[in-house]
Amino acid sequence: MTVKSSVSLTDEQYAFARTLIEAGRYSSVSAVLQQGVDLLRRRMDAEELETAALRELLLRRRNGEFTDARGMDKRLAEMVADKRRAHGLLS
Repeated sequence: MTVKSSVSLTDEQYAFARTLIEAGRYSSVSAVLQQGVDLLRRRMDAEELETAALRELLLRRRNGEFTDARGMDKRLAEMVADKRRAHGLLS
């Protein structure tokens, strides 16, 4: 279903839309705006997913085991040593 709506564009926005139409990328200003709204919706959906993933990560970190700086240094050194061994490099 399509709903007709009146929208206002700046001169610059309208000129850009016309350029896309003249280049054959879109058939009308409406098609340009529909694509723009779809892109905005997808971007907002992706941002919501990213935010949810970050919240989950923070929650897991908050509820998980704490590693101090020395412990992290040790873990990183072990990871580097493992990678060097895996690639046949001297430690």
